[in-house]
Amino acid sequence: MFLNNFFRASQTNKKIKILSPSEFKNSIENKSVQLLDVRNPNEYKMGTIKGAKNSNIFDPVGFQTVAAKLNKETPVYLFCQSGNRSKNASKFLVKMGFTQIYDLEGGYSNWS
Repeated sequence: MFLNNFFRASQTNKKIKILSPSEFKNSIENKSVQLLDVRNPNEYKMGTIKGAKNSNIFDPVGFQTVAAKLNKETPVYLFCQSGNRSKNASKFLVKMGFTQIYDLEGGYSNWS
């Protein structure tokens, strides 16, 4: 049982990469990417990264609906305010079959 859980966790970790703000910025700059802001709509309205779609992770049905419209073979870049919600969103995307997920380290509060 332990080995099964360990194997599952390591498979998930291979699909999710945490990027520093500079790595994240370089990866999304001047490219058409799948960029998700998983914060709530009020946080999104107060400011976001240019080109990000809002998909609130605390609205599971809405989040799943938005995620289902994304290309599972194309990298997904996501962020929340501090990194906690995007970590959960990343795991959810892996369960949906996404294979390349990039999470902003420290979230939007770490973005300058």
